[in-house]
Amino acid sequence: MKSGIHPEYRPVVFRDKVGGLAFLTRSTITSDSTVEWEDGNTYPVIDVEISSASHPFYTGQSRVLDTAGRVEQFRRRYGDRH
Repeated sequence: MKSGIHPEYRPVVFRDKVGGLAFLTRSTITSDSTVEWEDGNTYPVIDVEISSASHPFYTGQSRVLDTAGRVEQFRRRYGDRH
């Protein structure tokens, strides 16, 4: 690799705000906030909106929409206009 053109590749903690999952990995992303990890070291932390701890596909808590009820609500509101 050419020196001086690549961003610094360092340990970073990614933390899911909703699911409570946090994991330490390596990345080039930067952050001003830090967190003390289990090993006693301080690492930059990146808060993410969704991860495998909170995504419905992985948790199995997906919502099923009542499509028949939505169709009936639409028909009540707008009728059968052609």
